[in-house]
Amino acid sequence: MAAFKVLLVDDDAILLFTLARVLEHNDFAVTTAATVPEALKHISSEHFDVLLSDLHMPGAGDGLTVVSAMRHANPKAVTMLLSAFPEMGAAAHAIMLQADEILVKPMDVQALVDTIKSTLAKGPTRLRVVESVATILERSVPRTIEDWFERVQLEHSLMAIPLSRELRCFHLVAVFRDLVARLRSFKTLGAKEPMSTAAAEHGLTRRKQGYTAAMMVEESRMLQVSIFNTLQNNLASIDFSVLLIGVMTIADEVDSQLSEAMKSYIAESLADALPA
Repeated sequence: MAAFKVLLVDDDAILLFTLARVLEHNDFAVTTAATVPEALKHISSEHFDVLLSDLHMPGAGDGLTVVSAMRHANPKAVTMLLSAFPEMGAAAHAIMLQADEILVKPMDVQALVDTIKSTLAKGPTRLRVVESVATILERSVPRTIEDWFERVQLEHSLMAIPLSRELRCFHLVAVFRDLVARLRSFKTLGAKEPMSTAAAEHGLTRRKQGYTAAMMVEESRMLQVSIFNTLQNNLASIDFSVLLIGVMTIADEVDSQLSEAMKSYIAESLADALPA
């Protein structure tokens, strides 16, 4: 019977060497990686039965990034995380939903071997659906808009302008359309984006509705909060390997759309100030 293949990921060279020898002595075929990029390279080119990764890795990414990549490339592999600290709150919730086991360092090596074998016997606790940030936002547009509108209703400065829900939210469908397209384009952050006609029209409309510049900035800030709240509510299915770049892209796109809206808003204000 072929040995189970294990990908062992840890930045501690001594621990990496020691655990690899222990696992090989117990008839596992072990591949080691000292960094997240190295682990991702192995995951993309090889098949593994087990991932055993340190949660706290230096540099870009961490153990959750590696777990997400393994779930995406090989959903049937069991995934196990090593951590020197018990994680709390939302992070712990995400870890528990994405990994099959969380093991606290230091632990007895025989107990580690026994845990790996018992977890293999059970198989993955969940065959998770891993989704990109773009896919999550696309399927969550109605709920995210509702979340944004609820926040706006609590902001007295914005509600000072009496508008129907439709007029208040009319621009958001186009914002999400552009945002999802931007996320899926994988363009370099900071790259000059084509002018958004919808954003420019939004600036003109808000000017005619009586918004101040500060009000436009505030509703844009609330939009980012609502978007990030949507991602927070979907931690169990997010592909953590692309989460950071996704969050940065969202912030950049929302700010770019605000900038475009403000340009048309200011241009309209200047036009109104000219003598008739």
